[in-house]
Amino acid sequence: MAGNFAILLVWLGELLVSSWLLSEGAEHLSERWGGRFVGRTLLSIATTLPEIGIVVAAAKTGSYDTAIGSALGSNLFMMTLGLAVMLIIATTRLSKSPQKFIDVKEFKLDKILLVITAVIGAVTFVNGYDVSDAILFSGLFGAYLYLAYKEMKKEKKQERLESQLHEDAVQKTSKKHFIRSMVLFAAGTIGIFFGAEPFVYSLQGVAVDLGVSVVMLAIIVSPIAGEMPEKISMILLARKGNKGASIAVANVLGSKIVNNTLLLAVAIFAAMAYKGFGAVIQNTTLLENQMILVTIITIVALVPMFRNKLDLRSGIMLLVLYAVGIGFQFVMDH
Repeated sequence: MAGNFAILLVWLGELLVSSWLLSEGAEHLSERWGGRFVGRTLLSIATTLPEIGIVVAAAKTGSYDTAIGSALGSNLFMMTLGLAVMLIIATTRLSKSPQKFIDVKEFKLDKILLVITAVIGAVTFVNGYDVSDAILFSGLFGAYLYLAYKEMKKEKKQERLESQLHEDAVQKTSKKHFIRSMVLFAAGTIGIFFGAEPFVYSLQGVAVDLGVSVVMLAIIVSPIAGEMPEKISMILLARKGNKGASIAVANVLGSKIVNNTLLLAVAIFAAMAYKGFGAVIQNTTLLENQMILVTIITIVALVPMFRNKLDLRSGIMLLVLYAVGIGFQFVMDH
């Protein structure tokens, strides 16, 4: 037990350092490309890389339920508990610059696409996932990247019209500063990619040593471990104040869209690579129930976002929603 715990602390430290590098790099890169674009794309993909690795490994062994369950568990966890923790930090003295609320009216694109991709993912899973679904999910992911880029260009154009002074400041951003930001971001991404899997295994080892049940391990411990890099990055960003919180929100929404599109496409393509072009990820009763549950909870979690303001009360509501989701998971697993 002592051995597993020591290993756990080592890898947790590695993830903390990597997440700090990632958040620092993301914050500085946002000065050039905007916080929402960086959070939606670069940060979302970077924090999803460990899950992509897990999905590919699961598909290789034919454990498709693990591959799809990974994406579903991530969405349930981050859209409720993950977002709640971020809000509690951003709106209290835990932040360096507490806010009464986080304005999310600028995230209309993300909110709509998250609902659309969640519903499409659930509906298409009725007959299982095959190559046509992989193409569909890839197309949705490409469309999201294009729309995010188009919106970023529009924002930059508006900024230039509103403030020439701001444009001058952007032009003066040194190449050295940009390179440093990219190095920090890349170092954090690499650290998270290599540190996430051993951290998950060490946490599971500690849980087993402590006598944690298989159900608890599957629906609580493993999702927390798998999402730890993203959660740490979110916490560090939320503590930075308004700008950091905006990037964190973009990361949550963006990464969940990535899960509903790119991650599912990777799972299907990986299955095809190892089992043949005609490989199908079959539907099961348990996965279907989880898909329905996660889709409903995702939509409910987005309700306060469509009001365009997230505050401490929203965070508490999401905590309750997480507890409800976990409760239903226990019922479905028995």
